[in-house]
Amino acid sequence: MGAAAIAVALCLSAATLAADFSEEDVNKAVAATIAERSKDGAFVFHDPKLDTDLHLVFEQIKILRGMEGYGWFANVIFHDKDNDQKKYAIDFWFKPDGDKLTLMDIRVQKGPKQEGDGWIMITRMPVAWWWLPVSEHPGDAEITRGWQVMSAIHGYIATHKDDKGNLDIKDDKTGETVPLEFIEIHQPVRHLKKNGEYFVCTDFRKPGSQDEYYDIDFWVNQKGGKLAVDDVKIHKVPVQEDGIWTQVPRYTFEGMDFDVTN
Repeated sequence: MGAAAIAVALCLSAATLAADFSEEDVNKAVAATIAERSKDGAFVFHDPKLDTDLHLVFEQIKILRGMEGYGWFANVIFHDKDNDQKKYAIDFWFKPDGDKLTLMDIRVQKGPKQEGDGWIMITRMPVAWWWLPVSEHPGDAEITRGWQVMSAIHGYIATHKDDKGNLDIKDDKTGETVPLEFIEIHQPVRHLKKNGEYFVCTDFRKPGSQDEYYDIDFWVNQKGGKLAVDDVKIHKVPVQEDGIWTQVPRYTFEGMDFDVTN
């Protein structure tokens, strides 16, 4: 792709990753993904937050980061096919899988915003979990961090979604299984003091709808020394009132004693 990737040193060592895969391997994986998903000279990416297909032209790989145990993250700069001033920074998450790199997800890190006669890029909030450990101190390595809990949830979603990219969620109230499109993971991460479980709220949307949002809670536990999703529950469901979709809670967190995990 002719891009000079910038390796960013993280507090978490990438030595193991580097031994198996090089930056060149990641560059090739990005190039293959773009080629596979391109049409009429543009990379086509469905932006779940905007619920629209972006048609983008590759410019460069800006940053490559490797995080031991979590994979490789390529931050790639594109511009809109019809306006080269509208630029996007797109994150590609790859995870080692035997002798190959498996694409886990693609997320928009920065999107264009018009300012006067020009365009600037602004960071999309909330930021993806893989940007959070950059500022950590090495001494924090043995403390479970919020981004680690979020990574377990994101990994669960990435490995359990169907071929259309939707995750099947069981509705405990109706018994129905509902396929939903993942939008984003909320912050903060909460830690129950009684049993040590973590829980995180996430946004999902009914496929084909712009306004039918579900709030899905993921419950995470330590299993065999690793964080793993223990349960998935529908917290809020979309209900239409006077032509407007609102979220109605199925339960509340009243009476739960928890603290926030940074």
